[in-house]
Amino acid sequence: MSDGRYFSTTKKGEIHELKVELGAVDKSKKKDAVKKVIAAMTVGKDVSSLFPDVINQMQTDDMELKKLVYLYLINYAKTQPDLAIMAVNTFVKDSQDPNPLIRALAVRTMGCIRVDKITEYLCDPLHRCLKDEDPYVRKTAAVCVAKLYDINAELVEDRGFLDMLKDLLGDANPMVVANAVAALSEIQELAGKPVLDLSQGTVAKLLRALNECTEWGQVFILDSVVAYTPGDARDAEGVVERVLPRLQHANAAVVLSAIKVILKNMRYITDEGMKSTLQRKLAPPLVTLLGAEPELQYVALRNISLIIQANPGVLSNDVKVFFCKYNDPSYVKMEKLDIMTRLVDEKNIDQVLLEFKEYATEVDVDFVRRAVRAIGHCAVTIQAAAERCINVLLELIQTKVNYVVQEAIVVIKDIFRRYPNRYESIIGTLCDCLESLDEPEAKASMVWIIGEYAERIDNADELLEQFLESFPEETAGVQLALVTATVKLFLKKPTEKPQQLIQLVLTYATQETDNPDLRDRAYIYWRLLSTDPEAAKDVVLAERPTISGGQEGVDPALLQELLGELGSLASVYHKPAASFVSKLRLAVHRADDLAAAAARASGSGDSEALTSAVVAEPPTARSAGATPTAAAAAAAPAPVPDLLGDLLDLDVPAPTTAAAPAFAAPAAASAMPAELPVVFGEDKGKGVVVCAALARGPDGSYAYELAVTNAAVGAPLDGLMIQFNKNSLGLAPANQAVAMQPVLPGTTESARVPMVHAPQMAAPEQGTLLQVALKTNQTGVLYINDNIPQALVAPPQQQPSTDPMAFF
Repeated sequence: MSDGRYFSTTKKGEIHELKVELGAVDKSKKKDAVKKVIAAMTVGKDVSSLFPDVINQMQTDDMELKKLVYLYLINYAKTQPDLAIMAVNTFVKDSQDPNPLIRALAVRTMGCIRVDKITEYLCDPLHRCLKDEDPYVRKTAAVCVAKLYDINAELVEDRGFLDMLKDLLGDANPMVVANAVAALSEIQELAGKPVLDLSQGTVAKLLRALNECTEWGQVFILDSVVAYTPGDARDAEGVVERVLPRLQHANAAVVLSAIKVILKNMRYITDEGMKSTLQRKLAPPLVTLLGAEPELQYVALRNISLIIQANPGVLSNDVKVFFCKYNDPSYVKMEKLDIMTRLVDEKNIDQVLLEFKEYATEVDVDFVRRAVRAIGHCAVTIQAAAERCINVLLELIQTKVNYVVQEAIVVIKDIFRRYPNRYESIIGTLCDCLESLDEPEAKASMVWIIGEYAERIDNADELLEQFLESFPEETAGVQLALVTATVKLFLKKPTEKPQQLIQLVLTYATQETDNPDLRDRAYIYWRLLSTDPEAAKDVVLAERPTISGGQEGVDPALLQELLGELGSLASVYHKPAASFVSKLRLAVHRADDLAAAAARASGSGDSEALTSAVVAEPPTARSAGATPTAAAAAAAPAPVPDLLGDLLDLDVPAPTTAAAPAFAAPAAASAMPAELPVVFGEDKGKGVVVCAALARGPDGSYAYELAVTNAAVGAPLDGLMIQFNKNSLGLAPANQAVAMQPVLPGTTESARVPMVHAPQMAAPEQGTLLQVALKTNQTGVLYINDNIPQALVAPPQQQPSTDPMAFF
């Protein structure tokens, strides 16, 4: 019978029945009960109350049952951390089981349980499994190291797991190598510093494992090899030779990763013949990617667009494969059109132009507009084909389709600027289409043409007068074009009618408009015409440089970065990953390194360096939070009760707000500091990251500056409260309730907590240690061990006033 029957239970009292079944003697009943529990957990029911009963089933030889129990444990261990310790002995025992599947299952499950108390017991089993004789266990343990690093980075470095991972790069089993590379890459991303050192020997080991890996293992290896910089041309040729066979792989991700490596190493190859050969070999796999479903086609086209911007010769002979099919989705057609525009040249212009003409008769308006613009781009780019493109545009204008005509006029304006005094014979045809113009860009283009060639158009004044009738209702772009065109007409034909038009348009543009650009341009023209008409001619009718035909592309620096990200979202968005990926970076600062830095700073007498040695952790990005002002602190109506309770074994009353100092930092210094150290990291397993530091204002008063990040809590954090333990400065929060906006998931909020001097809080023996307790409604109490910066230990020059009105 199918296991689907376990998902159809909705009766009342089900939890109690499951509890009874889990305690049954019959093993088959126990397994059925565990399956029911997992089914209930899968559909979202809360079965955490069965935690002890499910854990009792761990001691079994049934592999299926053990997997189910481990799955339950992964899901509920974080909510039951104390009970999860019950499973540690079984984990340790299973990690030494004769069956390699059980050994791997045990270490994998321990790595997935993000509970600090269990993490300590994971190290020894993980150490054994990394050196296990079975490759399946080793490859599982390699991934587990990356998970452990995410939980406790310093522990991984202390126990030497990184060095063991690097040793696995030379393992005889290719899957072990692939998993080791994946783990090191993940750790490098989390640490924000180089971890995977790629030497020529290391790369050779990775490439040897390439042929026998799974497809995703190959992707991991190729993505890591991209970071390797070859020592010379021979080295680059060797890498390319080993990667070339991957171009024939069935998986598109493997193909794009291989292309990424080849393009990187091609820059170091000096043999031009080999470069051209490689370019020819890159074309077939790229063309093959276009035979997939539309979604994959789009991803492939976005990547191809980057490749041909850097290496146009790769697909210069394959423009036909980008011709649009009748059933292509619009987003695929747009990308193909863009690539065809980049690949067009004198050899293929005829067939491409026929395609563009065909596209301009379709029903998709946006696609038709892009096709007409593509024809104009061909005319501007390829001088030999300009006349053919003009003829195609004229044929499209004869169709009298409104949006086609208007788009054609826009591109013909660019053609006139690219080839002045060559194709003016078509102006009469354009003037016949004035009645159909209703889009601002088309109107502005037509007005520009009339003004530019006013001396060749007999009724230019009448044509401009038609546009001036609706001058007040036109957009700013059209109005600017009309002002300039009217001035050109007047300078070229200083007769009575143009004089009336210039008076009309300049009067309106200077007296009846609130657009500063339009008004300023009209004043400039008016003063030029009234003072020196000849100077006005030199300015307004001056020769303009011809426009270039280059198509806009990605910035060269960004292009090189994106070529290293082929096959990722960055290459699809054409944006660097940092612009749309926000991931908390973990930077491990060793305690002895910080102590050494502090000692060096102390020896040099540099108080700023000493402070920066303590504040060593870069902050996470934080949003602009509400910072309580001195007035708000002084105006608090009543003291807040001690809602935190005696969390730090204090027997001192909470300070009243009457003693709150006016933290009178000047306006320029009132912003949050540029850097705050991480005092409570994500490795604590609470889903919250706290950056904080004690600071002192110019008047000698203290404040505790906070930046709270909601990293993994599924709800907004609110109700933030703070309490200090006794400290050497005798400081306590002026108000336990912190004025901070609710911290939404994935965001950061900042606050400044004013501090007061409380004699009962003084404890000189504490030194620079500052113990803080934070509490929110969602996470409970967070205990923090912070440090008082050495620069703040010295007595302030001015004692803070206890008079709330001192600031005023």
